[in-house]
Amino acid sequence: MNIVLITPDGPSSRTGNKVAAARWAGILRSLGHKVRIRADDDGKPADLMVAVHAWRSAAAVARFKKRNPDRPVVLQLSGTDIYDYIDRDPAPTLRSMELADRLVALNELAWRAVPKRLRGKLVVMFQSAEALTQTPSRQAVIVSVIGHLRDVKDPLRAAQAARLLPAASRVCIEQVGRAYSPAWAARVRAEMSVNPRYRWRGDVPKAAVRRLLAMSHAMVISSRSEGGANVISEAAVAGVPVLASRVDGNVGLLGRDYAGYFPAGNSRALARLLRRIETDRSFVRRLRRALRERAKLFRPAREVAAWRRLLAELSA
Repeated sequence: MNIVLITPDGPSSRTGNKVAAARWAGILRSLGHKVRIRADDDGKPADLMVAVHAWRSAAAVARFKKRNPDRPVVLQLSGTDIYDYIDRDPAPTLRSMELADRLVALNELAWRAVPKRLRGKLVVMFQSAEALTQTPSRQAVIVSVIGHLRDVKDPLRAAQAARLLPAASRVCIEQVGRAYSPAWAARVRAEMSVNPRYRWRGDVPKAAVRRLLAMSHAMVISSRSEGGANVISEAAVAGVPVLASRVDGNVGLLGRDYAGYFPAGNSRALARLLRRIETDRSFVRRLRRALRERAKLFRPAREVAAWRRLLAELSA
């Protein structure tokens, strides 16, 4: 098939949507399809459109369907689609979802945010991750925070929790990701100036992110909402304990009974988990056992098989 993959422009080439789109293009090409990646509908012939982000891709989806009413659209629902825009600006988001032939969610609880009339189109496709060997630092208890700095990610939660640890604690928070605004850049620099446990490295290449994850004793994802963060897949595959805010996008990847949750926005609860990572070996083993089980969901072969199955359904 000739496939056009729509991923709207963002502030960085390493946003979650851009990374997912690039990986999906590779998968689709490996399955023998021709794929072109565009920020918007280019009007050229295509047998299928794969669109990332219902709200941002709304115009592209509408134009494609008007021109090709009998050709399918696969729409990936981002976290901001189902946990923000569907309430704040519902018309374009819902229009895209209604026009699409399949809706792809990245976590197994996303159905709760999708209108009942559209759930029949919904499929869950877990983002995969390549194997990574964990080699934790011996110099300190490194806790990584991986993701761009914007309000919904609550990116300074781990740094603020680290301030509450005992003076003798060896926990250090290492954060990577692009500041989405000058205000966020100023906030993290101010935090570094008063918090010796915290360092922000800025937007770094993928290889540097993987090195940081490999040397981490744990990884924190503190988002107020999530669609299904690929960094959780990466941590699970690497066996790096994840400390996650209890929101659907995280629970939908890690499972309801995972022991590493804290209430979103709660620094004290996160500080208690950080302390347990440092001092409680049985707790760390428990988290790793749980992640080994969930890691099966994030194997690259499983994601390839999911795409093969989806395309076969659409062809039929």
